[in-house]
Amino acid sequence: MSTPKNPKDMERAQAAFHKKEMQLRDGAKAMAEYKSAGDAVRAKTEKLRALREAKEEQDRASKAAPPAAKAKGKKKT
Repeated sequence: MSTPKNPKDMERAQAAFHKKEMQLRDGAKAMAEYKSAGDAVRAKTEKLRALREAKEEQDRASKAAPPAAKAKGKKKT
């Protein structure tokens, strides 16, 4: 590969190289943010699922328990 002899060509090549280098860094940063956001969503979903399942279990247990006997009052005669 030959090196550019014109200083303007060299400047353009360096600018293109730096641009690609910045794009690679930005891409890595964006991917890390994307993965972090996904982890946060999964953690929140797991927490909410556990809360929902606990509530459903509590509801099932309360339905299975016999209702408390009602106190009867005196009948008027």
